[in-house]
Amino acid sequence: MTEMICVDQNYSTTRLLTRKQPNIKNRPENKFQTVLLLPEGEGRQGEGGLRTQGYFKTSQTNRPLITVVTVVFNGEKFLEETIQSVINQTYDNVEYIIIDGSSTDGTLDIIRKYEHVIDYWVSEKDGGISDAFNKAVVCALGRYINFQGDGDGFYEDDSLARVLDGGNADHSVLISAKIQRINLDGSQLYISKQDNKFRKRTLLHRMSMPHQGLLTHMNFFKKYGLFDTDNIYCMDYEHLLRAYNDFPEVTLVDQVLSKWRADGLGNGKANLILAEYNKIKNNNKVAPSLYLYAIYCWSLFKNKIKKVLRLG
Repeated sequence: MTEMICVDQNYSTTRLLTRKQPNIKNRPENKFQTVLLLPEGEGRQGEGGLRTQGYFKTSQTNRPLITVVTVVFNGEKFLEETIQSVINQTYDNVEYIIIDGSSTDGTLDIIRKYEHVIDYWVSEKDGGISDAFNKAVVCALGRYINFQGDGDGFYEDDSLARVLDGGNADHSVLISAKIQRINLDGSQLYISKQDNKFRKRTLLHRMSMPHQGLLTHMNFFKKYGLFDTDNIYCMDYEHLLRAYNDFPEVTLVDQVLSKWRADGLGNGKANLILAEYNKIKNNNKVAPSLYLYAIYCWSLFKNKIKKVLRLG
């Protein structure tokens, strides 16, 4: 039995560590090969974390390892808040990976400040969010992966524990919880609704499972591959649509997992997002362009009506 080490009881990422290097099994049928440390990329500014110091993580009985990923570029404004939301989780088997795109502000200083509770971080140039996501996935050791952008973060300290208690971490491929959409100042815009049963057709007109509230089993990545780097805004949406015709089991959990701040790359770029949605649907042959356009026009019409009513 592997000896477990607690470096600091105060943090989710430092309670269940081991000095034993994991035995990674890269099967030929997997879409990518898992690595412990990323090969050096262009303009690397640094690398560190618990893993580089010889501390590792593994799933435990009834406590699957959850890999939380944050990709960031010049995110000094909100990054510390996001980091604290992860390391302060009551669930005690969390692996935290941060991929920085060679930031030029104070982002790297914040990462180094917390590297004693971050499993692995690297700062170097990348090809955008999709590429940064992929770097994190190939070095993730968790059974499930969750993505929290800088400015996002877990809703409460026990949110991850609540969602895992309400999900099926042994059999579910996707565990989807609710999100709280927030303004730049952190005030609530809305809390997403959760159906009683997942219907994959909801994916035909919207991203019904935002990545901040989604736990994706590593087997999904091994079967369907990494994110498509041709997508700028909707890489997580395209990743799900690849599996549309043979969609895996989804567990819906009526708990709020995460905060999703309205400051992302796609904020205020509805037309560009629509175009990418259109491309994704066509490439995956799941919905005609006319259907997508009708949905978009209807959403614009509803928004105009709401504005008129508010002005009235």
